[in-house]
Amino acid sequence: MLKQAIKRILFSIILTCAGAAAALAQNGAYSGYSPYNLFGIGDLFDQGNAYTMTMGGVGIASRNTRYINLLNPAAVTARDSLSFMADFSLYQGNTILRQGDKTSANNLFNLKDIVISFPIYRSSAMMVGIMPYSTTGYKYSMYIDDPALISQTKDINSTAMGQGSTYKLFVAAGVTFWNRLSLGVEGIHYFGNITKQFYPRTFTNTSYSSLESSYQIVLKGYTAKFGLQYEQPIGNVTLGVGATYTMGSNINGYVTDTRLSKGATTDTLRYKVDTLGRSTVPLRFGSEIGVGITLKSGQRWRAEVDYTLSDWTNSGMSSIGGLAVAGDGFQFTTTKAQALRAGFEYIPNANDVRYFYRRWAYRAGVFWKQSYFAFNGIQQDNIGITLGITMPVFQLSNGLTFGMEFGKKRHKY
Repeated sequence: MLKQAIKRILFSIILTCAGAAAALAQNGAYSGYSPYNLFGIGDLFDQGNAYTMTMGGVGIASRNTRYINLLNPAAVTARDSLSFMADFSLYQGNTILRQGDKTSANNLFNLKDIVISFPIYRSSAMMVGIMPYSTTGYKYSMYIDDPALISQTKDINSTAMGQGSTYKLFVAAGVTFWNRLSLGVEGIHYFGNITKQFYPRTFTNTSYSSLESSYQIVLKGYTAKFGLQYEQPIGNVTLGVGATYTMGSNINGYVTDTRLSKGATTDTLRYKVDTLGRSTVPLRFGSEIGVGITLKSGQRWRAEVDYTLSDWTNSGMSSIGGLAVAGDGFQFTTTKAQALRAGFEYIPNANDVRYFYRRWAYRAGVFWKQSYFAFNGIQQDNIGITLGITMPVFQLSNGLTFGMEFGKKRHKY
């Protein structure tokens, strides 16, 4: 028994390292695409896997022995006590950007998560995994068409681009008491690289010097997440409640700030490396509290509503080069973000031996959330709906999940 446990742990470590390598390999390409990725650490990924994401992103209160729940470390004990579980998710995104009469589009494909889970002793279990935490990806250009200027300098182009991601590597453990109350704790390691480049003036006439600036941002930090869940049978249904708390995290690393003048010759105007740990304004990732309530009837149906509130007001991003970008007519600040989600799952007959589609799990959800930053005190709103199905493979505990999300980001200046 001990040898089997050791083998499982070693295999877990190997698989997690392989997942980390796969995630880091994506740094060379856009893992997200939005003009808002210019600010801070970019867009925050919705945490969770295909199971929770297809229900609007809920999962704080969910306990399901067929799936790994990444949103609450207390949920790791909802499992067959003898089984070894794994989850691997990919996502593909299509984004359409509109401003006035201008429209652009972008398509992305990336890793969502790699997670494994295994029992420890009786009512306790662990999980190890990796998933993206934030993404930066943007590129835009602007041509200056003032006749008085281009008659002397020829074409003038202004370009900005950025790419990179931060990741979340985590180890979680949980235990269940009296078959009702579950507690869990999760250790988290954040790490990643973000590159931002700006070419505010590029001249085709080489007798004029062009200006190039860039930021190379390397981030790393640690934090912890705590969770609890409780289930209470009420007649033919079961009521479940859950709560999580993620501590704020001090982020270390460095920012390399470079300025180059390019013309007939290349001159270095600025080369400075700022260590974030020694900054007068420390960089912090926000803390988060979440609560959820769920109602289920065996393996027939499940409904859940979640609410989360995260505090980024003291992130320090508005004072750190590369994370705060000055603009005409607006002020960038970090603030409190919140999200409200609801989801529903229905399985017609989990044990049907005649009709395969009646054993499928059908899911739908809705969500509303606000970004962790604001322009002139106004936050970005995100609204959307999700749809998904899970088709069992061989037996109910194995399956392929397919999901879709339709959403819209709105911002008023």
